[in-house]
Amino acid sequence: MLTRYRCRIIILCGAILNYNELNVFMRHIPIDTKIVNQVIDLYGIKDFDKATIREVVAISGQLERETNTEFIHAEMGVPGLEPVKIGIDAEIKALQSGIVAVYPDINGIPELKREASRFIKAFINVDVAPEGCIPVTGSMQGTYASFLTCGQCDPQKDTILFIDPGFPVQKQQIIVMGYKSVSFDVYDYRGEKLKSKLEQYLANGNIAAITYSNPNNPAWFCLTDKELQIIGEIADRYDTIVIEDLAYFAMDFRKDLGKPFKPPYQPSVANFTDKYILHISASKAFSYAGQRIGIAAISDKLYHRTYAGLAQRYGGGAFGSVYIHRVLYALSAGTGHSAQFALAAMFKAASDGSLDFVETIKEYGRRAAKLKNIFTKYGFQIVYDRDLDEPVADGFYFTIAYPGMTGGQLMEQLIYYGISAISLKTTGSCQEGIRISTSFVKPHQFQLLDERLKLFKANHHV
Repeated sequence: MLTRYRCRIIILCGAILNYNELNVFMRHIPIDTKIVNQVIDLYGIKDFDKATIREVVAISGQLERETNTEFIHAEMGVPGLEPVKIGIDAEIKALQSGIVAVYPDINGIPELKREASRFIKAFINVDVAPEGCIPVTGSMQGTYASFLTCGQCDPQKDTILFIDPGFPVQKQQIIVMGYKSVSFDVYDYRGEKLKSKLEQYLANGNIAAITYSNPNNPAWFCLTDKELQIIGEIADRYDTIVIEDLAYFAMDFRKDLGKPFKPPYQPSVANFTDKYILHISASKAFSYAGQRIGIAAISDKLYHRTYAGLAQRYGGGAFGSVYIHRVLYALSAGTGHSAQFALAAMFKAASDGSLDFVETIKEYGRRAAKLKNIFTKYGFQIVYDRDLDEPVADGFYFTIAYPGMTGGQLMEQLIYYGISAISLKTTGSCQEGIRISTSFVKPHQFQLLDERLKLFKANHHV
């Protein structure tokens, strides 16, 4: 009896193979197909378009162990560069001082709040008071707290609007909260088209917050100042909060965004509205993901704004106080004490100009260029290939498709070749394809990827 996978191969190749031909064909698949099918069945994955990042990581990891075959991990955005030593040294010093025995101030240590405010001024050129710069255990906790708080401000506004594609886990956060959400794929609504599309949603009066990432995860296009102005102005018109995810801070490598207090600056909606929350993470910019440290920067006006919904629920308190002393406090008794000293030191060095963090992370752009060349050589296509009137930048992510396959089908087929990625459907995209993370692909794997994709094309000719 033929396996599920063997039947698929026959269809994809557009040819009918007899059993002996099929056995020869199958011997050229890098991973034992029987083991792959068993592991996929073990995890109960029926549709790879719906598989989460963590499920894909678990499947690829188990297959790597059971088959002793090296996988090319392109599914998870794990930083692949050395962490910034300035942060490590500051954290070691803090640990040796004995601060781990003490709960950190839920508001954040003064050094971090001060340096976060300065960093924002240095690289975005906007002013956020230190009191509004709040440490969080990575941007994921920050976005969770932001969604939760924004959704409680006004009983009439119970929905989060996602400008997609975006980070899949943020959708999961909304599901966990029991909140409502709506979304649209912005690729067909760039420039002036964005205005009418946003009006379509906000005119309903139920949008509590608008959120997006810039640069975009997974497509890597970058919203322009004009588009950010549109978002800010429409958000103001409908009294809606903007949540801007800057996880890939200053990573539009087409511009020199790494010089403190000098233009060009990291584009931000903060230039066009006064009700925003910026999420800035140490994970990618400083390769400090393991310590789960970042900041949520709440604009001065929003920090001190009072809302009837918050007053009814908590008995009073402005937005910033509720965010910190109610919501964050319910999630954790503060953010890692020593990690706050690390981030403060890295922010300071970057703002001083003694740490050129952007020059270091440009490596991701170089990797993306190499990987794109390999994929396109073997018939793959870049899905989000344009950023308005220019090619999309090379950076931490890019998106690919293969003729005749859905994103879920391609994602599953690549597993048999020791390549793991995630489907664009999980990001809210309307396009068929998968996201490729450049960060964890090791230098020696470029040749390995070339060999495996050459075989993939031979087995999936169209």
